[in-house]
Amino acid sequence: MAQIFSLSASTIPSSSPTTNTRRYSGSTAAYSAKLSSRSFLQFPVHLRGRAVSSRPASRISPVVAAKKETYSSFDELLEKSDKPVLVDFYATWCGPCQLMVPILNEVSAALKDTVQVVKIDTEKYTAIADKYRIEALPTFILFKDGKPYDRFEGALTKDQLIQRIENSLNVKQ
Repeated sequence: MAQIFSLSASTIPSSSPTTNTRRYSGSTAAYSAKLSSRSFLQFPVHLRGRAVSSRPASRISPVVAAKKETYSSFDELLEKSDKPVLVDFYATWCGPCQLMVPILNEVSAALKDTVQVVKIDTEKYTAIADKYRIEALPTFILFKDGKPYDRFEGALTKDQLIQRIENSLNVKQ
């Protein structure tokens, strides 16, 4: 079975009150107090007294065949790899990133002797994302000999991703 290495656990991003206050110029606390004092924000009569969960309905998540490895640094991971490393910079809230999960599993299986696939959560490892100037998600960087070798952004099909990796490794050698 193919292995994808991941430097982070899956998390669900928490909602930030600042994202909902863009039209309100006051403080977040004042905005919250104003919202809580409004009568139209009460539960409908048929829901009062019932336990209502603030958690979203469960989503079906694809199974990822990830093998967690511990490295003291990202640079150590790149240095210790005996083959090129394809790094997927992603975020848990990114739709196209989630679409790439099964595709990366297939690519990892197809190219298991050629590349090592690693996923890095840009929300957890902001210093690494900043170092490589990750501005769009998903962003893929192919590292060879510990250095960035090729870079591309956006969701791709399995065939497009394999072709891009193979062309990059064959052309630039």
